[in-house]
Amino acid sequence: MKGHDAAALVLRATLGPMLFAHGWNKVAGPGGLKGTAGWFEALGLQPAEVHARMAAGTEMAAGVGIALGAANPLPAAAAVGLMTVAARTDHRGKGFFVFKGGWEYVGVVGGAAVALAALGNGRYSLDGLLRRQRAGTRHALLAAGIGTAGAAALLALCYRPEKKPDETDQ
Repeated sequence: MKGHDAAALVLRATLGPMLFAHGWNKVAGPGGLKGTAGWFEALGLQPAEVHARMAAGTEMAAGVGIALGAANPLPAAAAVGLMTVAARTDHRGKGFFVFKGGWEYVGVVGGAAVALAALGNGRYSLDGLLRRQRAGTRHALLAAGIGTAGAAALLALCYRPEKKPDETDQ
């Protein structure tokens, strides 16, 4: 096993299942989709029920795609989009450290997804088996660009947080 292939495999085996687990938790965790929708409603994502399903499905699909090493850079772009929305809605203004609600976690996950898009899925992946190796700067930029653009579009269309009393026009 070449170092490049080993690195891709380890990164995929770490990132993919973690994303899938987070998506599954939105569906089957303690509050289920109803709890996730309530959380998204509080964040200002409208309609919250649609976003709960969309986020859970996207996390699970991206997790599977990354774990299997399929269709690089698309699952990486999905991860970037998810993390960008999370950074803007749930982690914004809370500093760096995740234990204080900050953006540390979403930054690391998004960065790892872009790094994987650049690295490629490696020989030991579905893409490798099908001889569809896509890697390099172009693919990293695609993952970052598609993910960020998708998140920006979603936020522009669907993010309606409640204004705090100090933010209202008087």
